[in-house]
Amino acid sequence: MRLLENLWTKTKENEGTVTITRRELIAASAALAGFLSTVAAAEAEPPAGPSAEALLNDLVTANHFLADREIVDGYGHVSVRDPQNPNQFLMARAIAPALVTRADILTYDLDSNPLNSNGADVYSERFIHGETYRARPDVIAVIHSHALELIPFGVTGVILRPIYHMGSFIGPGVPIFEIRTAREANDNSMLIHTASLANALARTLGSHPAALIRGHGAVIVGSSLGQTVARSVYLVENASMQAKAMALGQNITYLDANEARSMADNPYDRDWNLWKRLPKTG
Repeated sequence: MRLLENLWTKTKENEGTVTITRRELIAASAALAGFLSTVAAAEAEPPAGPSAEALLNDLVTANHFLADREIVDGYGHVSVRDPQNPNQFLMARAIAPALVTRADILTYDLDSNPLNSNGADVYSERFIHGETYRARPDVIAVIHSHALELIPFGVTGVILRPIYHMGSFIGPGVPIFEIRTAREANDNSMLIHTASLANALARTLGSHPAALIRGHGAVIVGSSLGQTVARSVYLVENASMQAKAMALGQNITYLDANEARSMADNPYDRDWNLWKRLPKTG
């Protein structure tokens, strides 16, 4: 770049005109090409993710926030893929989300085995997370919720559809997992307590951002922890507003496919950065 600066100086000194040699022209062109290549590489480079320390703090905050919003109860759980090893994920031991601390966070492999539990109890439905990460390399975070507003849409056949822009991500649909078609004949549990059941749930989820679990709750995924938390919030809010609109007994104008697609991959960064700073209300 020093060569380009010198040529610019010579141009100004000669009132806009300057004679340069062929060698100077070639060198200047090479310098400019190198500079533009560096700029392009910097622009293409993805933004750095949170540090390991910040990610653990965010995971604790996500548990507390979702509990405060009553999106998870004493039995929901939140995980995030390990940024150091995509074949591992971070999630708390078996504890109510509102009570999670940094000390409760464990590392699990994709078979959902805890690698550092030291005898601590772990969630029986931890398989939801391992099998989802295995099936979806694009997923960075997974939330399993029991939000009450979602239950009616999993048992009535009424399709959950985007009714406002913040729920755009559900435009492609929210499939429903029917556990009766996946569990063993002598198993009457409603919990996703085996890898086989979790694998079947992951197949139902497919490429969607969320799936309902009939008579139980939902699984929500995203490309970041913040996006997944926000999708969990807006999935519930969309369900609540849709139910209210249906109760009015009028035709409902939902977002069409193009409208939903336009905001489907919203990262919700502004929401997440705000929510992390809000005091708990409970």
